[in-house]
Amino acid sequence: MATYAHIPSRENLEMTETSTRLPVGAARPEQPGGYSGEDELLNMYRDREDGSPMLSSTTTNSNLSKMDRAGGATAAAGSKMKRGKLLKIVLAVAAIVAIAVAIALALVFTVGKKNSSSSGAAGASTTTGPNGGVGQSGTSGKSGSLVTMEDGSTFTYNNNFGGDWAAEPSKPFASGGKAQSWSPRIGSEEWKWGEHTIRGVNLGGWLVTEPFICPGLYEKYVTNDRSITVIDEWTLSQAMGDKLAEEMENHYKTFITEKDFADIAAAGLNWVRIPIGFWAIETMNDEPFLVGTSWTYFLKAMHGVMGIANAQRTLTYLRIFTEFVSQPQYKDVVQIVGIVNEILWATIGQEAVQSFYYAAYEAIRKSSGTGAGNGPFIAIHEGFQGPAIWEGFLAGSDRVVLDQHPYLAFMGDPNSTPESSAPKPCEWAIATNQSQSVFGVTVGGEFSTAINNCGLWLNGMQSDTIAGCSVWDDWASWDSTVINGLKQVTLASMDALQNFFFWTWRIGNSTTLGTSSSPMWHYQLGLERGWIPKDPREAIGHCAQVLGSSQIFDGNFPATATGGAGAGTLNPTASASHPFPPATISPSFSGTQIGLLPTYTPTGSLKTLPAPTFAAAPSASVGSGWNNAGDNEPAYVSVYFSSYPV
Repeated sequence: MATYAHIPSRENLEMTETSTRLPVGAARPEQPGGYSGEDELLNMYRDREDGSPMLSSTTTNSNLSKMDRAGGATAAAGSKMKRGKLLKIVLAVAAIVAIAVAIALALVFTVGKKNSSSSGAAGASTTTGPNGGVGQSGTSGKSGSLVTMEDGSTFTYNNNFGGDWAAEPSKPFASGGKAQSWSPRIGSEEWKWGEHTIRGVNLGGWLVTEPFICPGLYEKYVTNDRSITVIDEWTLSQAMGDKLAEEMENHYKTFITEKDFADIAAAGLNWVRIPIGFWAIETMNDEPFLVGTSWTYFLKAMHGVMGIANAQRTLTYLRIFTEFVSQPQYKDVVQIVGIVNEILWATIGQEAVQSFYYAAYEAIRKSSGTGAGNGPFIAIHEGFQGPAIWEGFLAGSDRVVLDQHPYLAFMGDPNSTPESSAPKPCEWAIATNQSQSVFGVTVGGEFSTAINNCGLWLNGMQSDTIAGCSVWDDWASWDSTVINGLKQVTLASMDALQNFFFWTWRIGNSTTLGTSSSPMWHYQLGLERGWIPKDPREAIGHCAQVLGSSQIFDGNFPATATGGAGAGTLNPTASASHPFPPATISPSFSGTQIGLLPTYTPTGSLKTLPAPTFAAAPSASVGSGWNNAGDNEPAYVSVYFSSYPV
């Protein structure tokens, strides 16, 4: 089966997810009716490293009374500096920085308390009745209120979960809205790990494009006058040539809008996770991406790749992002910074991965300080190894989150059925609860309803057509049996992962097909058609029914996991055993060979990320972009006359 390219980079540098690595818990052709003890992919979610069993089967939430009032970190609609007055519809955001080379970084943010505007409140008053509206006299509202967007168009804010929005141009850092009645209000109510639950969605394909998510953008340049074979955002950027700025900014403006944030809150979701490229900061050498514009649409980010040089470069970017989001104006909005997304464990090896994790952790905590309230939580990806092997790693660290991305999709078998697939995600619950009890906060940063890898360009633009996929792309013809079966897959996944982000909110239309493909990855479509629940809380207790027994996570994390007693006290022996650069990097670098790899030099000037500006609040303190004046080590930059593989 062709590989699935999940970040934008040159073809030979892409971080790919293959059928041998990703299909955690996938149903196999010889196992049509469920899971087998011989299924290694399920075992990684079932067994601990020492061979002992995980906690017994579990529902995924601490208790029903907590779940009834749990929601997630709150944050308003994202700050996109040129988009003007975005609603503060409380949503938390996980941003992933797309570094185009070998270890992906995931930075998780909450968004929305800060809106940015060049024009203040838009237009005349649009207040309608008692529920409020945006305009000269409307700066907040409940369900039924009219919202005027930056471009002058309007929509009616509908939220059946008691949510509200806020957009106060003259007070850009005031408390934001509420995604739902059970979600904390950003800026004035505390997010409590173990009590509140992340129910989120990724905004894939927006600030980091992917062919299968926004096919229409790519279809325009499949044939181009530059003879570029377009396969990813790198080559798309090359093919666009002098139209790059116009095309990409138009995509940023239209693919996700203020209304999407409102609709996400109305779907019962309270966090969003947003991929954004390192080119939001800068590019080097011949990197063809549009520089800086994505940052103006969303003040957050990171996702990328590794050799020693690029890992060094990543450490600098992590500091830049952490310094920005740790500022008082933003720290209650930015909840999590992820340092690695879907790491290539099998490619570079355990030693290199864990060495980089230690270096990244120390770089971030040097910037932010330690203990609750000092900078964001830090997420590390489990490398598709299952959570169990991470027990004891970074012991004593301050607020580290384990991020897992279990997918059923990449099994290479389009004949799998919803019925045979539906129970499998509940196996993830066992490992998730064990990890929460022993490691700490554990989230599902990505998952989907997909039970196979069918979909236009899902496996890459040059992948072969897979036999048997047509029925899975023809979502308009699905009957109630198929739809209900897929809904059971969704519910099982949500309940098993507890704190989750579905991949992805929307799939754009193909100009060739005249509609969208990859429907099982399309939350918005599934919500409309029925394989996504109208209220994600419907998933509560689903796996207890499937598995027949449960041992519920009690909501009590290790103290250091939430910044309590002992947080930040790493074992010095463990730290010393994970030097950076590492002693070996797979597949073939060790000893003196490590010294032959390209490196950057820590002699450059540090960049700072620009803050938003507010025409209606010109004197607002927006921060300098750098929280800790003591964090002044130079940035990693290119060595003069050195060449770097890109």
